[in-house]
Parts: sequence; C-alpha cells; structure tokens
Amino acid sequence: MNTINQTSRRDFMKIAAAAGGGLFLGFNWSDSTAAPVVVDAKHIAAGSVKFNSYLSIGADNSITIVSPNPEIGQGIKTAFPMVVAEELDADWKAVKTVQGNLDNTQFERQVTGGSGAVPHSWERLRKAGATARHLLIQAAASKWGVPASEITTADSKLFHKASGKSASYGEFAEAAGKLTAPADIKLKDEKAFKLIGQSVRNVDNKNIATGKPLFGLDFYREGMLFAIIQRPKAFGFKLKSIDAAAAKAMPGIVDVVTFENSVAVVGKSTWQCKKAREVLKIEYEKAADLESSEDHNRIFSNLMDNGEATVRRKNGDVEAAFKSAAKVIKAEYQCPFLPHSPLEPMNFFAHVREDGVELVGPTQTPDRARGEAAKITGLPPEKITVEITRQGGGFGRRLSADFAIEAVHVSKLVKAPVKVIWTREDDMTGGTYRPAVRYRFEAALDKNGEMIGYKLRGVGINSGNPTREDNFPSGSVANLLIDSVEHKSAITTGPWRAPITNFLAYAEQSFIDEVAEAAGKDPVEFRLALLEKAKKSPAGEVKYDVDRMIAVIKLAAEKSNWGKKKGVYQGFSVYFSHRSYVAQVGEVVVEKGKPALKNIIAAVDCGIVINKSGSLQQVRGGVVDGIGHAMFGNMTFKAGAPDQSNFNGFRLIRMNEIPEVDVHFVDNGISPTGLGEPALPPAGGAVANAFYKATKQRLRNQPFINEDAFKGIS
Repeated sequence: MNTINQTSRRDFMKIAAAAGGGLFLGFNWSDSTAAPVVVDAKHIAAGSVKFNSYLSIGADNSITIVSPNPEIGQGIKTAFPMVVAEELDADWKAVKTVQGNLDNTQFERQVTGGSGAVPHSWERLRKAGATARHLLIQAAASKWGVPASEITTADSKLFHKASGKSASYGEFAEAAGKLTAPADIKLKDEKAFKLIGQSVRNVDNKNIATGKPLFGLDFYREGMLFAIIQRPKAFGFKLKSIDAAAAKAMPGIVDVVTFENSVAVVGKSTWQCKKAREVLKIEYEKAADLESSEDHNRIFSNLMDNGEATVRRKNGDVEAAFKSAAKVIKAEYQCPFLPHSPLEPMNFFAHVREDGVELVGPTQTPDRARGEAAKITGLPPEKITVEITRQGGGFGRRLSADFAIEAVHVSKLVKAPVKVIWTREDDMTGGTYRPAVRYRFEAALDKNGEMIGYKLRGVGINSGNPTREDNFPSGSVANLLIDSVEHKSAITTGPWRAPITNFLAYAEQSFIDEVAEAAGKDPVEFRLALLEKAKKSPAGEVKYDVDRMIAVIKLAAEKSNWGKKKGVYQGFSVYFSHRSYVAQVGEVVVEKGKPALKNIIAAVDCGIVINKSGSLQQVRGGVVDGIGHAMFGNMTFKAGAPDQSNFNGFRLIRMNEIPEVDVHFVDNGISPTGLGEPALPPAGGAVANAFYKATKQRLRNQPFINEDAFKGIS
C-alpha cells in the first residue's frame, strides 16, 4: 500500500488514536493486495504441494504462505510472507497468507514479543522461499532439457529465454515437490529485491474493515458456554467464602465454579454471566499488604536512600570522579504503573476432554498456553492444540497466559467447551501492569564540561532489574555506577511495550539534556562527543553499535534542521533497544502564550525495511504510544484497588493532541533488527526536552499532565 499522503496524514493519525492505542496501520483501498486471509491452514487448496513448513503451491498456480507468529497489529502476518515471496519470485497479488497454528515441529519461536520475530526468522524465511524456487527451476530444467542456470523466474513463472519456453509454478509444482531440497541454498543479492522495501497493504485490512471473524472475541463454537470471572477486587486479597445461590438461579446460568483465587460464572451468554456475577456474595481475606500510591511514594524514597542495592555495572573509580568534579548534577525521575489497554480485552476458548485439549484465542505465547494447560490437565503437550487468532492489541499483556489458564480450569470443571471473556473493567483492573519505577541520576563534570562520572539507581516495584546497565551512556564514561533496588508487591506486573526502556529512556535522555545544559553544550553535540569516547573504550565495555547510534543522531539532526528553526523549540532523544536505534526530535511552538507539541521527527535504523508501509506505521504508532502515555497515562491505587477501571478514568492521547510524525530510515543494508518496540522509548524524552526549551521547566515525572509545568500545554 502507499504511505499516507502529507495532507491526510495528521487526520488519519488522529482517527487512529481514537481506537485506544498508539499502534495502527494505514491503508489505501486502491492498492493491490494479497488474497483474503484465513484463520488457519485448513483452506489450502486440495492437491497443493507442500514445499516446506512455510509454503505450498497448487497446480492452479495458487501459492499459500504460512505466517507462524501471532499477529497483534505489528504486521508480521504481512511481513513474513513478503520475505518468502521475495525469494520465491512469487506474484504477490496471487499469494494467500495463512495464520499458522502452534507447531513446535515445523516452526521455532512462535512468539510475538521483544521485537524478535523478524530478526529470528529473516534467514529461515528467505531460505524457505529460495529452496522452493530452486526446486521449481530444477524440475523445469529436467523437463525442458536445458541447464538450470539458464532459467529465470518472475511473478510465479519460469522462463527459458533461448527456447522461448515458459510455464507457471503450478505446472511444475508436483514434479518439484518430489525432488530433494539442497542442504545449502543461494539467496538473492539484496540489491535485487523487488517486493521487500515496497509498501504493501496489510493482508487483513479488508477482512477487518468488513467485519470478518479474525479476532479472539470473534471466535464461536456451536454449543460452547461462556464464562465471566470474578477476581479479587484488590491486590492482596484471597478468596475466603462464596454464596452463589442467587447467581445460579438466574436465567441462562449453567454453573458457578471456583478455582485458585477466582470464581467463574458459566452460562449461555456473556451478558447473562455478567449480570449473575453482580449478585455473587463473596468474602475475601487479607493475604498481603494493601498498598496505595501514597505508600509507593514513601517506599521509593526510603529504598532510594536506604535500600540494599544490587550493583549492575561499575567502571573506574566513581567516588574519586565525583570528589574531583567541578560540578555535580543530580535529578530524580518517576513513572507510574500503566495498564496495557488493548482494544480487545482478554479472552480465550478451551475445550478440555479426557483425550486432549483444544485451545483457541489471542496469545503472544501459544506454547506457554499449551504448557500451562498440560500442567492443569496432566495431559502431554502433544495432546493439546493451540489455534492462534489475530489479536486486537497486546503490547506485552498477552505474553502472559492467565486468561488461557482460566479457560482451561473452567472447561475442566464444567466438562464442556468454554470461552472466557474479560470485560473492559476486568482488563484494566486485573493486571498485569507496567511496573512503577523511580530513578536517581548523578553526573560529575570537570572544569571543561566533560562528563567524568555517572551514577544511576533504579528503584522498581516488581520490576526485576529496572536498568539497562549496558546501554548508552555506559562505555562512554570512564567512571560509572549503575545499581538497583526492588520492592516486592502484591500488584501484578509484567512486560509492557518495550519493557523497562519505555520509561528508562525518557528519564535518561531528559537527564542527559540536563547535563549538557550544565556543561554549556549543545545536546546533540554532547551526545556525539560521548559516543566518540565510547569508540575508544576497552574491548567489551560497549554493548551497543556506536556507529549505528551516531548515524541516527546525525540523520535526525539533519532532517529536523536542528537548532535552525525560528520560533520552534526542539528537544532531542536517542535510544537503543531491541537491537535497533531510533533518534527523535520533538518540536514545540508557543501559540497564544501556550506551548503546543507540533512535530516529531524520527530517524530509525532497524536494518532492512521489509514492508515500508507497515514499518512507517510501526514507528508512528510507537511514537504516538510513547508520547501519549508519557503525557497522560496513569494508574493509581488505594488499599490495593486500582482507581481507574475504564477509559473514562484512564486518560489516553486524544485526536487533536497527536503531532505530525515524520519518519526517516537509515539504509545500511544490514539484516532486520526489529521494529515493534524501538520507536517508543525515545518519544517521551524528545517531548520533555522540547517542552523544557519552550518553558524552562523540567518534566521529571510521568504523566506530564500531573506536573505543574505541563498545565498550560495546548
């Protein structure tokens, strides 16, 4: 598909943001597209020849390419088949893409998370397409009696120029399928790519727009029951007793069952279950401290000064550097818990039988769902199937398997196929959240404004290690100390898009600007100077690619005309995460006495761009997600219970608040390094630094809307 034109882009982004998140895909109805997508591989044409795990070709020249990884809006269901089709020289207009089910024999890493799908599968996908093409050429060469080296391919056809012979792939599919695949296969020169790097419309767009059943919530099986779960309404409680008589007497209710710390109302419709849940009489008892947000602030302060820290990285003599410093800069930054808030709430289908289990639903980790089902039922994993549906957002939430576990428990207890559905309130109040963290940064400058010492302490609530000790500026400062302290809480946390870096990058990049200002240096030049020092660090000290980071910094500065725009206040940010590098410039102007965020310019190095359209939307979506949550996202607690339970209380970025997002990719020809998450981390810092330029007031806590300095923003 073509990219959104300049005049319509802002309006489109505003509309997309209203859907409830920062990740979205643009499309153009006039573009050519692959054939409609089906949920699984059952609809591959009869008689088609399967060449490998990823593709089959029919005698009618139909080509089906399987995408094994879960699709959550990141475009993998389009990108994966594009890679196979490129090496196959397939006619993309005739390709049908299919969502693969869980199959550990045929596929590896059927996981969506960590921006790792394409880096992991890039070469495997290319080899799958190239192998099939090689076999087709061999079959044609044998039939035509010509050297294989003289046969060329294009648009799902074979050509022998000297004899004038040609044929479709379908004509030789059966013969090719009987040949032995070579151990090694030659891949295309990347300069010869015809499909990769183009803008291709997402294969599910038409089905989504016309309401075809693709998502987990769409799944229906004749005769299945529905279940609504009552979980403790506050973190730190456990189930003590239940009186379900009134609920069981309501219309359509089949049963009320308990498992672990939950009560499930099972019935013939979601609405009936929801209404019956309202009359349950449940008594809970305290099992852990019932923490409030005020408690968390106190805990942060105490642990920051008195906590037993785990040293994550230490270089040089930090104490000596700070003692000799001409100037010391110190600042603290804090970020709140955040729900994931995907547009599609959690849901899952399970049918537990004596001889096996069928699982269907939206999961980023289908193998985890199967593993948990095996534990609950005692059945071997090979007796458990998992059908992967498209997911209406995930952002890390569906890396967990709690909703699948619930479905298995309920189905086992009621001995029937059951679909568990969470309400929006269940989804927002039931965890798992992005962990809350406070950071303390300290920097030591010498008399020349050179940074000679650096300290970072991260205190997190159920965050594990809230630092990324080997990321920039590590390796660029001779004397460095990074450590962390963790507080264990009953509030459940888990991966949230770009785990840890989603808030660490904002804090770190804001602080780097503070240090640059104290040193009297331009923020961009200050970062570049640090990276030049990193180049000279001893071997092994630098864990990121210095040259790639320098390249995106320079590209962002160039494309934003850094420091040269009159009446525009610019803020800079750069970050390395999930193997990719992104630099961003936020631009704020003052209108009628109020600062307003107008533009974000992003420079991205994610290696080879597979689908330009999808990649542009990944970056734009990541930026909108990042700035929206930095400015407005907040989850607070009182006595263990979340204060926010729906979008009327949890603030998302609004249509008129989305800036233009101008994206530029570095063309360095390296293999893809991932793009689902890297554009999000730098966004908050770019906005905060631009806002400071306009107002001379620092934004050290998220959400910005709670800061006095942010009250006047338009």
